[in-house]
Amino acid sequence: MGAFALAKGGQLQHFGAFLVGIAAGFLGGLFGKGGSAIATPLLSFLGFPGFIAVASPLPATIPGTLIASRQYWRSGLIDWQIVWWSSAIGIPATILGSLLTKFTGARPLLILTGIMVFGFGLSFLFSPRERYSEGSSPDHEAGSRPAFWRMRLALIAIAVGIISGLLANAGGFLLAPAYARFLRQPIKKSFACSLASSAVLALPGTIVHAYLGHISWAVAGLVALGSVPFSYLGARIAIRTKASRLERVYGLVLTALGAFFLYQL
Repeated sequence: MGAFALAKGGQLQHFGAFLVGIAAGFLGGLFGKGGSAIATPLLSFLGFPGFIAVASPLPATIPGTLIASRQYWRSGLIDWQIVWWSSAIGIPATILGSLLTKFTGARPLLILTGIMVFGFGLSFLFSPRERYSEGSSPDHEAGSRPAFWRMRLALIAIAVGIISGLLANAGGFLLAPAYARFLRQPIKKSFACSLASSAVLALPGTIVHAYLGHISWAVAGLVALGSVPFSYLGARIAIRTKASRLERVYGLVLTALGAFFLYQL
């Protein structure tokens, strides 16, 4: 009887991982994130061990992220200069962050990350940009660059890469708001570039964490199975939603996610 209950508990736990993939995929496609930042606390809540909950969603988000990115790309929303620069600088930073997990504690970084996400969320809620740029033409938005934009982009890629490596996620939950705020990109373009960059940055982190034995491929497969179709759905909804409304909802989600991060700590 005990063995049956244990087996049934394991089945429910793995079904929960599939449901986590659905949630992470949909929100990832909708808000330009790989989804691992959402999946990790949910997997931990389901009772998966720490390293498995942290690292297993990383490879699981790659296929869904690529599918969602394709939808944004077909809509002409990806700025490839931002993606290439983010990838070239972010990959070594992600590898460095992943290797540092053997020597550093993650708690201070989690607190800092929670504060940053919470702050970004409040800024989108109370100081939205899209209401001022709703009438701008796509060509004008595509060509707009703030002063020293490559330096800003390099600093974003380094910081997010290291944090992503340490926390075993693709960094989309920081890339998208950083592109929107520090590079002054429209919200949908920020989501599009974040997804494309996240797909690239997830690869070195996956390799390093797999080498360190942090990934359960069974859990990763279940999360991926749920995330792939719903990443596509989330991206389609985001593309068709009015930018100003999307920014408000994004601010609300980021604020809630940041508060949840801090509460869990």
